[in-house]
Amino acid sequence: MMKMHVGINVTDLNKSIEFYSKVFNAEPVKIKIDYAKFLLNNPGLNFTLNLKDEVSGNQVGHFGFQVESLKEVHEHKERLEKLGFFAREEMDVTCCYATQDKFWVTDPNGNEWEFFYTKGDVESITTDTACCTKQPEKNEVKTSSACCANG
Repeated sequence: MMKMHVGINVTDLNKSIEFYSKVFNAEPVKIKIDYAKFLLNNPGLNFTLNLKDEVSGNQVGHFGFQVESLKEVHEHKERLEKLGFFAREEMDVTCCYATQDKFWVTDPNGNEWEFFYTKGDVESITTDTACCTKQPEKNEVKTSSACCANG
């Protein structure tokens, strides 16, 4: 079996371990002073946290989990909200050339994660849906949601 590997840089390893343990609903398989590793079977993912002195926010577009149904979106959202996360919901949005139901959570270093269900493909995207509008986060104002960021 092949697993995707994602390694991200973090500034607070303990906060990041706490965040990802809750999001993945799993504990790391390895923890060192400057490193943590999660090995997930569903989805197949080798995910590592690498401690750095400084991290400059979301250095990628975004991360996400595509699920099989709207019911799964709601189950993950309810689970994470019960654990104290703020989940930004976007239902029935046209984004990334698809109509989707989703929600977003943000890790301690500003990386955005979406849990989404794709209801159908569309031929074009618009910039007036919730997915593509400005979303203030703490003292930061974003120019667009991660799903519509270029580069």
